[in-house]
Amino acid sequence: MSLPTPYDTGRVPVTRNAAARAATVDCGMFSTSFARLDLGVASCRGTRHAVNEDSHSALDGRTPVYVVADGVGGGAMASRVSRELVGRVHRALDRGPFDDVAVREALLDADREVARSIARLTDQRGAATVALCAGLDERLSRWLIAWVGDCRVYRIAAEADRDAEALTRDDTYRHLAEPPPPGGSPDDPARMVGNGAIAIPNLEYVGLDEGQMLALCSDGVHKHASAVDIAWQLRERHVPLARRCANLIALARAHGSTDDATVLVVHRIAATGTASPQNAFRAGES
Repeated sequence: MSLPTPYDTGRVPVTRNAAARAATVDCGMFSTSFARLDLGVASCRGTRHAVNEDSHSALDGRTPVYVVADGVGGGAMASRVSRELVGRVHRALDRGPFDDVAVREALLDADREVARSIARLTDQRGAATVALCAGLDERLSRWLIAWVGDCRVYRIAAEADRDAEALTRDDTYRHLAEPPPPGGSPDDPARMVGNGAIAIPNLEYVGLDEGQMLALCSDGVHKHASAVDIAWQLRERHVPLARRCANLIALARAHGSTDDATVLVVHRIAATGTASPQNAFRAGES
């Protein structure tokens, strides 16, 4: 699907450009007997890559697990690494049940298996950063988030005067107080999936109230969009959710982003009916 023309609110001059036109968007829904998620995602290739090296979950899964991965630029087959990472996490978690142990093992297993997969094709190393969220109960009010590297998860409150709340802390050399390699930057990711550099993935339990959103995004978005920008774009309720995601990427582009950019949003709202068969879910059900 091609990117819709970004909605211009008048606050920032968001223009349609070649990178934005190359983006893809998608929408979906997940429901239980007690709550419903509206889902939206947009992803756009940057000007520095021949292909989009980001990857993300499809929005029609049977369990509420959503992943964004960013293949590390310059790494071996970065787009393949990010796709394989997302696929492996879903194969490990899609049947449930899942908890912090299951999510941690899924990421550690992906780290090992992606490295083996790349080693069969090239002597170079490949890796990706990742962020994910997984709903833990039928009310979709308890979530587990996990991340490695500098993909982020934000929580956006329903109130219009609240900024987006960063729930993750980047695994950069600066934040980990580690020296970067020669030629590297303190703001480069120091932990990635696929190169054996993770021992314990980051995990946190978070709540999600009715009307709140979780936004997963790659650094092509958050390095050029502030917490104020993210909340402002994603709260445009009269705009379809997937288009809000696209508009956020367009804003990041207007602020100078040239990297691949992906944003996936989970919006919790009250259920209006019973769970649909394709999206039935019970916490702890295998």
